[in-house]
Amino acid sequence: MHTTDAVTFWDDVHASRPATTGPRPNVRLTEIVTGLPPGDALDLGCGNGGDALWLAGQGWHVTAVDISTVAVERLTALAASGDLADRVTAVRCDLGESFPAGEFDLICAHYLHTPFDLDRATVLRSAAHALRTGGRLLVVDHGSTAPWSWNQDPDVRFPSPQEVAEDIGLDWTKWTIERAEAPRRIATGPNGHTAEVIDHVLLIRRTV
Repeated sequence: MHTTDAVTFWDDVHASRPATTGPRPNVRLTEIVTGLPPGDALDLGCGNGGDALWLAGQGWHVTAVDISTVAVERLTALAASGDLADRVTAVRCDLGESFPAGEFDLICAHYLHTPFDLDRATVLRSAAHALRTGGRLLVVDHGSTAPWSWNQDPDVRFPSPQEVAEDIGLDWTKWTIERAEAPRRIATGPNGHTAEVIDHVLLIRRTV
């Protein structure tokens, strides 16, 4: 049980890690999005900003949200220093209280896990409804615990992509599942150590 609030917790997580000038995008993002025509993207839980900066570099206009003020301020500074300020808008947002306004061609939720109460199904359902026709929702969850993860609970359970899709509860005559799989990869942690991890990948496209 955490005695701090969610904002303080995530601010402390980010503040405890040195700011980086070149955060890496997530592998599944670059793998899936490369080749798609750029448009408007929404990054839910942008963290260190690697995904938002990579998308902006590919021509996307990105709204990046995070509950942590530290994360948002760092991303804003990185976008400005990389001449991407016109393509990246970083906003502090508690997804448990509100969802960003707008319509998007791509919405990403990479490792949107938290030790605090968050109705993820509602957040992801809101994301699916915020897609334009033809837009995609990419949800990438942990399928295993990395040695550097903040959550080392040995009893943690990782819902499958199919279970996540079921929880979102969409009308599948209007959305379609393009990918639902659990690939493995070698990941590198903040300290430079590597380990094999499992990703749970769910890609949903709005068809109507």
